[in-house]
Amino acid sequence: MAEHKNLSKARKRLNATAQASAYQKQWFQGLQARVAAGEDFCYLNADVPMEILRAMDIPFVVNQWWASICGAKRMTAKYFELLRQAGYRDDLCSYCATAFAESLDPDDHSFDAQGNPLGPWGGLPHPTLAITRLTCDCQGKIFELFAKNHGAAFYAMENTVPRKVPLNWWEMAPYDWESLYDTDRLDAAVEELKELIRFLEIKTGKMFDINALQTVMDNVNEQETWYGKIRDLIADSAPVPVTVVDTINAVMPAQWQRGTQWAAEHAKGMYEEIAELQARGDPAVPGERYRLMWLGRGLWHDFSFYQNFEEKYGAVFVWSMYLAMGADAYRRYHVEEDPLRALAARYIGMEDFLHMPPWNAQWFLHEAIHNRIDGVVYMVPENCMQAVEGSFFIKKTLEDAGIPVLLFKADPVDPRKWNRENMTALVESFLEERVIKK
Repeated sequence: MAEHKNLSKARKRLNATAQASAYQKQWFQGLQARVAAGEDFCYLNADVPMEILRAMDIPFVVNQWWASICGAKRMTAKYFELLRQAGYRDDLCSYCATAFAESLDPDDHSFDAQGNPLGPWGGLPHPTLAITRLTCDCQGKIFELFAKNHGAAFYAMENTVPRKVPLNWWEMAPYDWESLYDTDRLDAAVEELKELIRFLEIKTGKMFDINALQTVMDNVNEQETWYGKIRDLIADSAPVPVTVVDTINAVMPAQWQRGTQWAAEHAKGMYEEIAELQARGDPAVPGERYRLMWLGRGLWHDFSFYQNFEEKYGAVFVWSMYLAMGADAYRRYHVEEDPLRALAARYIGMEDFLHMPPWNAQWFLHEAIHNRIDGVVYMVPENCMQAVEGSFFIKKTLEDAGIPVLLFKADPVDPRKWNRENMTALVESFLEERVIKK
């Protein structure tokens, strides 16, 4: 069992990281007020085209972000015990099942004797809508049960798979997305977006405006362009001015605000802050000797773990998917020609890029070379088939290129099986035997 009482907090050096956290808390309070006033509220999965809801001004929370909050607040052990007591399997995918498990907690919207909320940030408001994509066998059912517990309308979107596999998708995606995908796949995705819009209009009474969507898409492109600049700045710096502790915590919340002017301006400010650190020669870890890549989801319940190896080994985690995916997977230009089709081209490839080799394996290798990575630490969840993502092929691709990989199983939000001491020893052994000796 994990023991959290002695864990130190991760050290964060960017104002942008603190700003993202503060903004999210303020925004969430505003969302709670809107829901309390009777507005419709949607809970959706990360691969649902949230830009539609943004354009329609429908309040929403993204599943993966909320699971990370519950993990960071260390509520998930309680929630998954409630799942077990309710007769559900104890190994449901934690990212998808966290909010469902929370819906079983009778104390989620209560307060203690001092007036402190018992649920994370006061608990998730009761949604009126729940939307996911059918990208794995269990996700749709979990969302359906979650919706039933909250009395929400459940909506599922289909998922399609590619028939062609361009290995340089990150070069094609921003401008040449029409060639990147099969035409009929894009056609089908556009029709699905239209169906989603009709569902939302009927359920909420709000009308979709294509011009509002174009503004949202333009804001997203601006935000992700700054992330590309940040990613390249870090890759080209030695030592790096910032580590994944800051970049993940600054980028992940802002990605769920994408499409807003705030998110675009925050990304610009983040770039300027990191560029200033780099220009004045202010490294994140002065003794940097080895550059590490973190593959997998963020370790939300123990973020200081990333900094465990800096002082002793000079081993610095410089790369994560959160910043790099923003740089390569989200930008879609030529929006003015057809905003709906550009949006379809953004979201239909997310599962390919992240979870399907060789799409993901070749991109990880490209990024590892770009960032001069000495070793890869790769966390594969035990209970999510989607996130296994061809881990054998990813590991093989990287190691065939001479980059050692440590692959281990853990959970991003559920700390019950996490042992800090054992995992630290595992990474130290990997560093000593495979990275430093190499």
